[in-house]
Amino acid sequence: MSNYGFKLKEYENRLEKAQSLMHLNQIDILLITSEQFMRYFTGFSTQFWQSPTRPWYLIIPIKGLPKAVIPDIGLSAMQKTWIKEIYTWPSPRPKDEGISLISRLMNEFPSKFNYVGAELGKEMSLRMPLTDFFFLQSTLSRKIIDASSILWELRLIKSNAEIDKIKHICKISSNSFENLPSLINKGDSERDIAKKMKMDLISQGADSIPYLPVISGVGGVSQIIYEPTNRVLKSGDILFIDTGSTYDGYFCDFDRNYSIGKASKNVNDIYEILWVATQNAIEGATPGLFLSDLWKLMANSLNKYLPNNFNKGRFGHSFGLQLTEPPSITFNNNMKLEPNMVLTLEPSIEFTPGKMLVHEENIVIRENGAELLTSRAPYKIVEIN
Repeated sequence: MSNYGFKLKEYENRLEKAQSLMHLNQIDILLITSEQFMRYFTGFSTQFWQSPTRPWYLIIPIKGLPKAVIPDIGLSAMQKTWIKEIYTWPSPRPKDEGISLISRLMNEFPSKFNYVGAELGKEMSLRMPLTDFFFLQSTLSRKIIDASSILWELRLIKSNAEIDKIKHICKISSNSFENLPSLINKGDSERDIAKKMKMDLISQGADSIPYLPVISGVGGVSQIIYEPTNRVLKSGDILFIDTGSTYDGYFCDFDRNYSIGKASKNVNDIYEILWVATQNAIEGATPGLFLSDLWKLMANSLNKYLPNNFNKGRFGHSFGLQLTEPPSITFNNNMKLEPNMVLTLEPSIEFTPGKMLVHEENIVIRENGAELLTSRAPYKIVEIN
């Protein structure tokens, strides 16, 4: 696969859906400030998001085309997208980083509902100075409200073009996981393995590897999110690797477990329980099923290892332009599965204090059930000798 970006129709469809939801929710304007939503609506992609000096804005009106309001350094790049109305200011300009321009443009729009929707809700953040946000509130003739329900609804159901990109990075990462045992040498540390995995992912066609915890421990791991260390692997260790690699901005998110030397019976048993729990969810994930019931399909396999009051953990989530996106697969989430939802299935077991295993696969919901996007992990834990 070598196709980057999307056809114009993809962006037109996103705008049409957004404006329809704006009508339903009585919002005149959407104000976009974050990297992922900017990319979602415009196709604008730049590594310059790493610089906190400059904010970037997109105004989506309830009727008509979006307007980009960006630092002048980004003009040429934004002109490569489908956005035609682009306004700039000479940044950096600390006393007015485009905020007066944003205020003027938004106040020029005719008012129907008197509300501006912004990224104020769950799993979101504004990428603009709060002082500028407060200034904007004071100068607008409309009230700024949370638009997270609209924005996450748009990204919840992926288009087939988006799914193709996710499927591609899942295939790349699956291949790298299968290659990894042959790349590991005696005396390798967690950092050594992380470097080898990254190089293999890039050689396979990944664009970037923003997330790659590599963690080892005797008979299991104590956590699953920390950076790789200089700890050298030895016989009896469990090696856990989780990857959020990307292709054209879209993530995969799944892990694999390995045993250094022969795995103990306890590790094999726990691993197989997690494998079965994941398989139950893959086979049971059909449109109309509540996410809470999908959680139960996994939890029922793990009952022996779950405390009586266990009710807060999640066994997966959505993903796409970000490593994690709503919704979470939890015991009390009554959202229903729909076709073209992309999810991780991620059951975990802490089988003794400070020792855990986690299993994760990626799926997309289709009309007749789940389609596996990752290459299925082996039923038995892979042993590296």
